[in-house]
Amino acid sequence: MSGHGSPTTLALDGAADLRVAVVAASWHTEVMDGLLAGALAALTDAGTRDPRVVRVPGSFELPVVARALAAEHDAVVALGVVVRGGTPHFDYVCAAATDGLSQVALETGVPVGFGLLTCDTDEQALDRAGLPGSREDKGREAVEAALATALTLRGLAG
Repeated sequence: MSGHGSPTTLALDGAADLRVAVVAASWHTEVMDGLLAGALAALTDAGTRDPRVVRVPGSFELPVVARALAAEHDAVVALGVVVRGGTPHFDYVCAAATDGLSQVALETGVPVGFGLLTCDTDEQALDRAGLPGSREDKGREAVEAALATALTLRGLAG
C-alpha cells in the first residue's frame, strides 16, 4: 500500500491564519466527495477558517485554477482522480495535471497539496478516498502537506 512510510504527524501550529484554497475535480463523484470531505476535515482540525473551495470539471483543469488561486492564498490543495482505462488518455491527463501543478508551485512559491489520485482501478481510488472502509485519506494528506509547507516557507521568510 502506498501509505507506507508516511509521517505520523506534521507540526501545523500557526495554520489557523493561513489563507487556503481547495480546487477539486468533479469526475468520479464518490471518490471526489471523500477526498473533499477529508481535506475540509483536515482544515477544520488545523483551525484554518473559511477555505475557498472551487470545483472544476476534471483533473486536467486543476493546474489553471490552482494558478489563479495561488495569487491570493498561502496554500492551494488540488484534488482529483484519474482511473486508467483502455486508451492513453490516462497517461496524458496524469502527466499534464502533475506537471501543471508542479509548475504552479514553483512559479508562484505557493505550496500546492497534491491530492491527485492516479489509479489503475476504481477500487484503488476508493481505497484512498478517505471514505468509510478506505485504508487511506489522500484529501487529508494533501492538506497536511500544503499547510506544513506553507508554515515552513513562512519560517524561512521570517
